[in-house]
Amino acid sequence: EVFILSRIREEYHRGHSNIDSIVEGLGATAGVITAAALIMISVFVGFVASDDPVVKMMGVGLATAVAVDATIVRMVLVPSTMALVGDANWWLPRWLDRILPHLDMESDPDQQPLELPLAEGASR
Repeated sequence: EVFILSRIREEYHRGHSNIDSIVEGLGATAGVITAAALIMISVFVGFVASDDPVVKMMGVGLATAVAVDATIVRMVLVPSTMALVGDANWWLPRWLDRILPHLDMESDPDQQPLELPLAEGASR
């Protein structure tokens, strides 16, 4: 969820429309989400080899839950809900905006790196 939403938010803040941001964000993160889901599913399916029936049930249940989450929730429900809600996805009440810290996950590409003075005898 964090991968998809942060990528969609990046595209939206770059000036793309809500729909274009969703399409770009989903396209950019689909491979990562699918790979992570496949890894988790393969681990949970490995639980089926256990002799304990509870571990087997947990493995099947967790593998199914991850498969449903990766396919239906993240690839269908989240994008369709965001498309229906539109620009209201990014609305934040003023009172909450004042309380929350303003964090920037992306660095400014125009910003030059900070030059720090070198210690005596040090070279670059």
